[in-house]
Amino acid sequence: MARLLLFNKPFGVLSQFTDRGSPTLRSTLSDFITVKGVYPAGRLDRDSEGLLLLCDDGRLQARISDPRFKLPKTYLVQVEGDPQELELERLRQGVRLKDGMTLPADVARIDEPDLWPRDPPIRQRKAILDSWLKIAIREGRNRQVRRMTAAVGLPTLRLVRWSIGDWSVAGIAPGQFEAFSVGEITSGTYGG
Repeated sequence: MARLLLFNKPFGVLSQFTDRGSPTLRSTLSDFITVKGVYPAGRLDRDSEGLLLLCDDGRLQARISDPRFKLPKTYLVQVEGDPQELELERLRQGVRLKDGMTLPADVARIDEPDLWPRDPPIRQRKAILDSWLKIAIREGRNRQVRRMTAAVGLPTLRLVRWSIGDWSVAGIAPGQFEAFSVGEITSGTYGG
């Protein structure tokens, strides 16, 4: 039976078990996860936080990370500025990036979520407003959400991946994980 770990990746941690090629030692998954034989299903940038799925089954790993399966990835995004309907609609329609047009995103403005404090904290500036968005995408380009918000004039300050499909980081503290067997996961999430 396959194992699946739901890990709340802290800010500054690499989404890999070793750090190759860096002159300074950076934090990796091996600082938090001692379970052997699991590997990340997808990536989460070093400066992003939240849900990272790890598993020991190649088919499940592909099903989670391959854009063909279009599992929605939902992010809570703190942006600089005061998003108006025009910017939100551009995100909903898809945004032209250097590597082409993105698929449409589900986007809503939300109240500031009750999240763990980020270390280091986001720099607050009195003269510049910030807001929170909930953005769900169904593809996984490099730094996609950050590039999308920047393209509509709303630079990302903090990015937290909240869920992938039905799996969520809710209730999991930063640096902690919950482990499941595939038999415990609903077939709607796994896709059969």
